[in-house]
Formats: sequence, structure tokens, C-alpha cells
Amino acid sequence: MAQKATIYKVELSVSDMDRHYYETHKLTVAKHPSETDERLMVRILAFALNAHEQLEMTKGLSTDDEPDIWQKSLSDELELWVALGLPSEKIVRQSCGKADEVIVYCYGGRTAETWWEKIKNSTTRFDNLSVVNFSETEISELAKLASRAMKLQVNIQDGEVMVSVGDSLVYVTPVKWKQTA
Repeated sequence: MAQKATIYKVELSVSDMDRHYYETHKLTVAKHPSETDERLMVRILAFALNAHEQLEMTKGLSTDDEPDIWQKSLSDELELWVALGLPSEKIVRQSCGKADEVIVYCYGGRTAETWWEKIKNSTTRFDNLSVVNFSETEISELAKLASRAMKLQVNIQDGEVMVSVGDSLVYVTPVKWKQTA
């Protein structure tokens, strides 16, 4: 019998001084049976970094033709495509053709660096693509904050991210490997 997704209830308060965005989002996040706490927390962090009233979590791991997070316009045009992990060149190319802006958030230390070395030359033609890397250590610390009911406070200033849950605090420094033109 197939395992079912685990449901996480997240109250995400975002204070993004860089974008002047201050809002609280109540998210219901389905964690796929094969998804790690690291990936779950990267997904929530990616949501916070791009927070917008029309930003949505998608089916994620259970579908191949959807990103992990997207933002659609009121006329249903795909404005933002957010992918996690180390997508293939083909997936990156297809994503860039479908959305106005594509952001890939990768993590995993040396594995992510090897992936980027392999794929970066083929991404130069995509002006709508950003690639952001998170430190393996920082994401490991972030994963320790995961629980089925979370109240996360995310503060973003000068590109630095501070995530707090109760008395626990994790600092994350996103490293931009590629930025949109």
C-alpha cells in the first residue's frame, strides 16, 4: 500500500526588508513520503524568499510538469516557477520556456556544486533564470526546526535570512550562482 503524504501546518510570518514585503501566510504543506526534512524546509524557505499573495505551493514531487512553487497572474499566466534541488538541463530549459521568471534553489554541498559546474554553460542563454545555492550546513540546521505545526518567523535583510521558531534561530545566506538579466 502506498504511503500517504504527511500534512504540515505552517504559519509563516515574512518580514522582507529588501522587497518591503510584510505578511503572514497560513500554509498547509503536504510532505511527500520520499521528501526529507531538508527539502521540506527549503521549500518553505523558497516560499518565504518569494512571498507574494498569489504564490502557491504545487503538488511538487508527485508531478513532473509542475514546479514546487509557482505564481500565476490573474489571467493564469505563469509569472514565477520555483524549482528545488538539481533539475536536469532539459527541465531547466522547459521551465524557462513556460514562465516569465525561473528560480532554482539548490542545496546539497559538493553534489550541488558538481551539478552547477555541469549545467552552468548551458544556462547562459536564459535571461529569466536565477540559480541560488544554500549551504549544506545551514539547511541541515534548518531541517532541525521542522515539525508538523510550525510558527516560523523569516526576516530577510541585505540578502541575509534569519529563520526563527520559538527560541531556535538559524541564519541562512543564499548564494546567487546566476541572476536574471
